[in-house]
Amino acid sequence: MKKFNGTLVACLIFALAPSFMTAEETKKPESLKERVSYSYGLMIARQLTERGIDLDLEQFSVAFKAVTAGEEPVLSEEEVAAAFEESSKIAAAKQMEEAEKAVEGDAKKNLEAGKAFLEENAKKEGVKTTDSGLQYEVLEAGDGPKPKATDEVSVHYHGTLIDGTVFDSSVDRGEPTSFPLNRVIPGWTEGVQLMPVGAKYKFTIPYSLAYGERGAGADIGPFSTLIFEVELLEIKGE
Repeated sequence: MKKFNGTLVACLIFALAPSFMTAEETKKPESLKERVSYSYGLMIARQLTERGIDLDLEQFSVAFKAVTAGEEPVLSEEEVAAAFEESSKIAAAKQMEEAEKAVEGDAKKNLEAGKAFLEENAKKEGVKTTDSGLQYEVLEAGDGPKPKATDEVSVHYHGTLIDGTVFDSSVDRGEPTSFPLNRVIPGWTEGVQLMPVGAKYKFTIPYSLAYGERGAGADIGPFSTLIFEVELLEIKGE
């Protein structure tokens, strides 16, 4: 689970104000402790507002009081982590939607073409779609172990745009490549972990799991959906 930021915890001070008093009803802080507490409140409230985080102050207060009183929280660590993850996904989806609305020109063409391609590809027999939107198809099954995100793997791959343009291929170079799975695009990190050694998969990767709004180099434009055929040859060190 992600650790709480110290300043974020400090903002719980807000929730302790009796009956959530308004600024007009609140006595101006005078002592150093009062002024520091109020200053933390202002700082954190502004941070949360800028990040668009909507809080239920009553629940905020309940949680703070439980921790300071040494009581057992009503949410487990797993439930807290799940709440943060769900909230992050909603925020990311909103940010993505806003970014897509502003797209113009070739980037807009890439975006629209990629969405249409993914929609049709998802209907094909044998194609599976993960929660993230990654699409994959098993071309050849494998019987070896599956790598973890922290593993270094050796692979052969062939990468194309949705129109068939080849932008990178270890197959064409005739030499496999190796890399740590946690240092590549998210679609690769997620997808290759699904593969047992010896398998060959086809991945169709949305722009959000590839090179995003900017693209990469001269061949991969902004908002480009990518296709990779990947053969997992080896997990290094095993």
